Amino acid sequence: MFELPWIFTRIDLRAIVDICSVALIFFWLLWVIQGTRAAQLVRGLVILVVAVVGAANLFHLQALNWLLRQALPALIIAIPVVFQPELRRALERLGHTGAWLRTPLSSHEVQTEETIEEIVRAVQQLSRLRYGALIVIERETGLQDYADRGIPLDATLTQQLLVNIFFPNSPLHDGAVIIRGNRILSAGCVLPLSENPLDPQMGTRHRAGLGITEESDAVAVIVSEETGQVSLAVNGRLYRNLDAERLRRALRALLHVERASRRRLTEALDRATRAAGSEEHIAKESEGDTAREDARASAPRLG
Repeated sequence: MFELPWIFTRIDLRAIVDICSVALIFFWLLWVIQGTRAAQLVRGLVILVVAVVGAANLFHLQALNWLLRQALPALIIAIPVVFQPELRRALERLGHTGAWLRTPLSSHEVQTEETIEEIVRAVQQLSRLRYGALIVIERETGLQDYADRGIPLDATLTQQLLVNIFFPNSPLHDGAVIIRGNRILSAGCVLPLSENPLDPQMGTRHRAGLGITEESDAVAVIVSEETGQVSLAVNGRLYRNLDAERLRRALRALLHVERASRRRLTEALDRATRAAGSEEHIAKESEGDTAREDARASAPRLG
């Protein structure tokens, strides 16, 4: 039985720094996997390990203890394989914290106000015409690997060019457009699909837009082909039913054209999504009431 006074005699400044470092590492890892599938995997792994180790020690199961000791090296190798997407995202976020160390050789280009206006006007027209579109805006994480899978354009970004690319039955309308700075880097790009559960009404375009934001810090603007609704995907989250002004403000803040805190931006997008969702629900209810009234009016009278 350990005595508390003996434990306190072993704690010095070095031990405190050591404990705090380990705690910060675990806190950072848990923060990275928050809201992802890895959270459920970690929870299941912890429950399994605690249950198996507890049963082995409680009932003195020698064979099971031997199996656990032999399986520990394999478990250490399996963790990076199972959590590869989350570890990659964690290292990318760690690299973003050193943005002040970026050298002049960096290929990152900053979007301007004119670029955002061209994107917003194009999205408005695409939404009005109900042309499905997926526009990915590169930020600090390079998207050259995904751009190489598409058709290279390296063209000046304009509203007319974006609308023509996503014109139905055009050769490039099925893939995504990747924007770097004020230029369209590539079109017809194939993106990774998100495996997180989504609304059944959302198709591959929304899943691809959400997937690229899970793999990188890119911003994806999605226009639904069925409804014409505009959605914004960022940091693995999807914000739906945005109008032109909300989209413009969000892009200005996310692309650092207009300074705004991430928390205020997220709260504003959540409010916009809830408001638009409630308006859509009210509209559906009113349509249902109208349909029921028409059915009652057209029904034959008895008596």
